Amino acid sequence: MSSDAAEKRVLEAIAERRELVNEALDDDVPMKSPERLYEATRYLLKAGGKRLRPTVALLTAEALADVEPLSVDYHAFPALDGSEIDVMSAATSIEVIQSFTLIHDDIMDDDDLRRGVPAVHKEYDTETAILAGDTLYAKAFELLSETGADPANGLEAIRRLATTCTQICEGQALDIEFEGRTEVLPDEYLDMIELKTAVLYGTAAATAATLMDADQETVEALYRYGIDSGRAFQIQDDVLDLTVPSEKLGKQRGSDLVENKETLITLHARQQGVDVNSLVGTDDVDSVSEAEIESAVAELDAVGSIEYAEAKAEELTANAKRHLEVLPDNDARALLGDIADYLITRGY
Repeated sequence: MSSDAAEKRVLEAIAERRELVNEALDDDVPMKSPERLYEATRYLLKAGGKRLRPTVALLTAEALADVEPLSVDYHAFPALDGSEIDVMSAATSIEVIQSFTLIHDDIMDDDDLRRGVPAVHKEYDTETAILAGDTLYAKAFELLSETGADPANGLEAIRRLATTCTQICEGQALDIEFEGRTEVLPDEYLDMIELKTAVLYGTAAATAATLMDADQETVEALYRYGIDSGRAFQIQDDVLDLTVPSEKLGKQRGSDLVENKETLITLHARQQGVDVNSLVGTDDVDSVSEAEIESAVAELDAVGSIEYAEAKAEELTANAKRHLEVLPDNDARALLGDIADYLITRGY
């Protein structure tokens, strides 16, 4: 299958599941009193998003059950132990946690926009945004407790999600810490993005597998699939920030570089002797010129730093797809592999 055909297949699979996830989210996070709190709680969920992580959870369940994609009700899904589980509640719990992290990230970074609309703390206020994030955090565990899975599997899924939330906070703290350090090693950066970004992909796959009553080896392999896919996604995101025109990115090209954010690219460049801090002459995204960005990218390219990051993303994606070998050979497994590829292209 050509890369264009695979991407089209992935986008169709995501779109089909996104519609179902959105319907479930409307039921799972309803409007109620106090209205301002629940408006803010639902605000980012209603603003959009691809729903990649819940899609990974749903496809994992389909692959393990070896059923035709979209052929079985996700709310009454056949687990491997013969029971029925609500795998959709697990999928929405993952998306709810994702929204919780985005709200709090935007508060910490004082970002103005998210998904093309004002950030929650800008649309409402900081206090309401914090409460909305906290409400989503609690709601995720409520949803995960309602899957009807074997109690031991349900408890393990809840434990994993709790650990994941801790890890995301650890990753965010490391990201902040790196801003004040004079030296950060590439391996430290990979560890940080695993915690900050990749663990929720890993948890999406592993949670579905746990609730489905898969064996521990399968659960761990699927967790590593998500981890490697998520790390590749973040690394490629760093590459796209430098290599994709601003109009396609939807933000200023090279903004990470202007804002002095460390990436695998800049860390590699430093090891090659590049004075990364002098590549652009401003830390104001609104005032940087395209010529400055072009010059900086050319220097990073000349020392092989962009190629290094792209190769690492491709290596991690290949690893992720190998982890899928624990699954039956079916359409859902193939789609999970296609998603891993999509995460390092995303149509650019």
